[in-house]
Amino acid sequence: MASTENPVPSTPAETPAGAAAQPAPVTADPLAAAKQESAANYDRYVRAVADMENLRRRAVREKDELRSFAIGRVLEDLLPGLDNLALGLNAARQPGADLKVLTAGVDMVLTQLKTALAAHGLKEINPAGQAFDPHQHEAISHQADPQVPEEHVLVVVRTGFSLNGRLLRPASVVVSSGPAKPAAS
Repeated sequence: MASTENPVPSTPAETPAGAAAQPAPVTADPLAAAKQESAANYDRYVRAVADMENLRRRAVREKDELRSFAIGRVLEDLLPGLDNLALGLNAARQPGADLKVLTAGVDMVLTQLKTALAAHGLKEINPAGQAFDPHQHEAISHQADPQVPEEHVLVVVRTGFSLNGRLLRPASVVVSSGPAKPAAS
């Protein structure tokens, strides 16, 4: 005659990673065995929930650390530009400062800052003469101009920027409305 007790041993496929496979104890009471198995399953569940919460917290902490270190690299690359701007201001305050030399120095610092930012994925959007693109440009006005085709950028008021292909700030532009239309009488 077959026994009414059918303990089902845990198989490795049923056991979560890291948990040791423990065969169910052989007892005379199936209800006690089910309660014991239920308690073991609940314990594994609580541990899995705790592990997931720890993983979530660790991921948030690592993301914050990564963000702070990434901005640190950008700032390190900008520091020489700030140093050169301070030197330029000191030179401008000297008696007899040459305006052409100061202008050339500020232009070099601007180039230095743009190069440092470009190394981190910042790209200028300067669409002078190009077709107006509402996804990249912000039209602040229209102006008639016989030299520039209709719906092309006539003047760039403020340069736009994108970071690794994502628009940070659209270029503010004046758009040509083509040649002036004759006044209707």
